[in-house]
Amino acid sequence: MESVGSIIIYWIIALAIVVFSILTVTTRRILRAATYLLFTLFATAALYFKLDYEFLGSVQIAVYAGGIVVLFVFSILLTTRPGEKSRNLESRKRLTGLVAAVAAAAVGIWAFVTRCVDMATKLPAMENPDMDTIGTAMLGTGNGGYLLPFEAISVLLLACIIGGVVVARRR
Repeated sequence: MESVGSIIIYWIIALAIVVFSILTVTTRRILRAATYLLFTLFATAALYFKLDYEFLGSVQIAVYAGGIVVLFVFSILLTTRPGEKSRNLESRKRLTGLVAAVAAAAVGIWAFVTRCVDMATKLPAMENPDMDTIGTAMLGTGNGGYLLPFEAISVLLLACIIGGVVVARRR
């Protein structure tokens, strides 16, 4: 059983993740949105550390909070001129966005639930796995492997970097 202090810290971290996530998508200033995203990623890393996933927490800070947010801020500063003279964003299709968000959330929940059911029923239980077993399970091409999504994200990040270089050269 966990202590009361541990439970309180968990709820503080969870509340920070929720608050900074909402602030990220509702602020009108793009640099503040990137800063709130950074706080969200740090809070997620804190949650990993609380769950004793030190490696995952370190990767969260190094890759996402360190690299991705710097890339976002670099891209923002290259493509826009943030400041007081920036005009407010206008949204003409709120209903369409809301329907798309609800549909995406429904698909995400369905994928999460079916994946959890598949993992609970079809994948073999690993007791005391070593790093080779974990690496093969995560980056394998078989059932339960994540090689294709991993490669898709790496291609997406490469396209973002190339796009940033192209935009920077045009200025």
